[in-house]
Amino acid sequence: MAKRQRDYRPHLEKYERKPGNEIVAVRLDLETDGFKYEKWGNTQTCKAGDWIVFNGNSTYTIDAKTFEETYKEAERGLYLKSTPVWATIALESGKIRTKEGSTDYKAGDYIVYNDAEGHDGYAMTKKDFDRLYRRAS
Repeated sequence: MAKRQRDYRPHLEKYERKPGNEIVAVRLDLETDGFKYEKWGNTQTCKAGDWIVFNGNSTYTIDAKTFEETYKEAERGLYLKSTPVWATIALESGKIRTKEGSTDYKAGDYIVYNDAEGHDGYAMTKKDFDRLYRRAS
């Protein structure tokens, strides 16, 4: 009898952004080749059309397509994530490839995806995730 192969894909739970967690965002709407910067233990890349954001305690960039699909303007210059995310707690340290580069994470951090299939992912500390998200109802 053949052994049944186990599915090692992490179980993803659905979460939504908590109210009152708007970000300040400006689109890099300039003729530019973009720029590179160091964040999350790796080199990140921003290109024309991407968004530069400040979420209350951190500044970083978000890919233009991802931003357009997942954020809505709350008021001029302030945006709120309007779509759910799917997340799991990392069991060990590692690195996740992002649209901007990659992010190192530690055991206990959250691995977060912008869709239920586990695409367009990034990592967040548990402290930041708990501040920004709640389990979706």
